[in-house]
Amino acid sequence: MTDTIIKIDLSKSAYDNDQVHNRWHPDIPMVATVKPGDDFIVECYDWTGGQIENNDDASDVRDVDLSQVHFLSGPIAVEGAEPGDLLEVDILDIGAFAEQQWGFNGFFSKKNGGGFLTDRFPEAQKSIWDFNGMMTSSRHVPGVEFAGILHPGLIGCLPDKKMLDMWNTREKALVDTDPERVPELATLPYAETAHMGRMSGDEKMQAAAEAARTVPPREHGGNCDIKDLTRGAKVYFPVYVDGAGLSVGDLHFSQGDGEITFCGAIEMAGWIHMRVNLIKDGMAKYQVKNPIFKPSKMVPKYDDYLIFEGISVDEDGKQHYLDTSVAYRQACHNAINYLTQFGYSEAQGYAIIGCAPVQGHISGVVDIPNSCATLWLPTDIFKFDVQLNPEGPKKHLDGSVDIPKAPDLD
Repeated sequence: MTDTIIKIDLSKSAYDNDQVHNRWHPDIPMVATVKPGDDFIVECYDWTGGQIENNDDASDVRDVDLSQVHFLSGPIAVEGAEPGDLLEVDILDIGAFAEQQWGFNGFFSKKNGGGFLTDRFPEAQKSIWDFNGMMTSSRHVPGVEFAGILHPGLIGCLPDKKMLDMWNTREKALVDTDPERVPELATLPYAETAHMGRMSGDEKMQAAAEAARTVPPREHGGNCDIKDLTRGAKVYFPVYVDGAGLSVGDLHFSQGDGEITFCGAIEMAGWIHMRVNLIKDGMAKYQVKNPIFKPSKMVPKYDDYLIFEGISVDEDGKQHYLDTSVAYRQACHNAINYLTQFGYSEAQGYAIIGCAPVQGHISGVVDIPNSCATLWLPTDIFKFDVQLNPEGPKKHLDGSVDIPKAPDLD
């Protein structure tokens, strides 16, 4: 029987669990050791550490303390792992806890995190999604049900000191270009809410002051939010410290490409079953700078899509040069606008393309000045017809149900 090497208690604070951390630093002690070829189970808090509740009040999303996130289970040492190796991780299975068969999606306030479409959705909103086996639906977003693609939003290995210093230097330089920007350009080290696992005393405080926040993806992996890292996928992570220091968390039941609401997946607490192996000197052998993965053969199969295009001309009509972020944002806006014609609110449309297994594609980056990005919306997730036809769209929803909102307090 497979061992659970990291356990959590949802009734207790993540800060009370010394097998969990919420910063990246090479000196965070390993909490478990495995051998190449071993498989094991790791339990994980939701990324906020339990700050969000299953109710119809979005004030917890508005008031969430983002300096605490993400709570990661680990680091896990792999015997024989050395800098320059590749750590091979097979994702064998993922699940929600039996006692917590629900997850949440949130739009963060522009004043506290924001999101991809924060100018259109500047205030906090929250939808709750219930799990029924492999399927999920929400009382806040009627008319949709779909199969989950469960995956870890955040997984990676510890950085070495040289890499940590590089991250802090380049991200500080970015923040310095516009230090008053809202939302901020990057999240810099912040010792006050750091959870450094089993570190204590002066050593902990010194490390916390320079430890990297977990918000972005970086060279080691981290918060990549790739929905296809699901059961059956295989990932190759660069190793920077002895033992590798594998950590994982931020489990998602489902997510659309881009995780566009920032809290853009169906976030959940749960467990992940993994197996590890090593490719010695793999970084040099394969010229690996960032992780590489092989997708699973087991994914929900959708045969019919509506595909929304976007180009690199922003909401104000300003031309951008081959900017795929602007183009994908326009594809998202176009999909939301389309869904409102069937009775969805703008917020419900936003939640759908954030939570459902939509595909995002970079479709063209050579035809100056406009890049083209596309959002692929599976039509099979809807309980009514959302196809185009000569008669025009039919409103299937009366607007009596919407996603709870919590206006900013000031």
